[in-house]
Amino acid sequence: MKKIKTLFYLLTFFAIFSCSDTKVIENLPADTEDAEPVPGYFQKNVLIEDYTGTWCGNCTRVAYAIDQVHLQTDKVVTVAIHNGNDPYHFENFMPLKDLIMPDSPALELPQSRLNRTITWLSPEPSNIQQAKGLTGNNSGLGLAISSSISNGMVNVEVNMKFVQNYSGLKLVVYLLEDHLIRNQVNYTSYYGNVNPVPNYEHNHVLRLNLTDLLGDPITENTTAGQQITKSFSIPVPSNVSNPDNISFAAFIVQADNLSLNARHADLNENQTYQQNQ
Repeated sequence: MKKIKTLFYLLTFFAIFSCSDTKVIENLPADTEDAEPVPGYFQKNVLIEDYTGTWCGNCTRVAYAIDQVHLQTDKVVTVAIHNGNDPYHFENFMPLKDLIMPDSPALELPQSRLNRTITWLSPEPSNIQQAKGLTGNNSGLGLAISSSISNGMVNVEVNMKFVQNYSGLKLVVYLLEDHLIRNQVNYTSYYGNVNPVPNYEHNHVLRLNLTDLLGDPITENTTAGQQITKSFSIPVPSNVSNPDNISFAAFIVQADNLSLNARHADLNENQTYQQNQ
């Protein structure tokens, strides 16, 4: 009789909690670099934010590593954030400095971060796989960017699509400039072991943030099946040397500022989602 009562209480306990506190566990696919693509999910791109300067002789080490990542995968979005006595100095850098180096009075270069918050281990050229390992085939969210310039105004649309449920997300959108030619100080053996590197081409240089640097909260529904579009229209920034060389980076971060996925787009590009077929 005692065993029957115990069994009854156990069955009652599970019946109550299975009805009143049901939790649905999503069966999510692996999003690792070598995971098999699952139809409907998205390419997962790694974000590299390179804190650099034309005057920084050791920053060429990170620049070389970034070149190597681009040679080995197309699943990468790069942003160069220049700081210091530099013609490309990004004035509004303090929120980023406080994010990556909160206990330092100044931004010490070189610095590089993967997916915004992960320190890229030094020496970066020896740790290419760390960056590649953050790419994948099965992100639960995707981005697509469309842009144009008309009558001196830059117009950008960032489209977001979700196949998983999310909350607490933020969107970051950058305006970048490519093909900026200037000598680069070089204390390393990379780039021909010359100092400075003459006529070095600086790309993906951050010129303006179209959202808050740490991201605008996405207040719309970000559950599976939803699509969201954010639009921006601004005058061509005065610090842009050549509007034809404008490009964009957009990425979605979670509450702890880790980037979940990112996308780069050239000017006048009308992207579709990088969605698995």
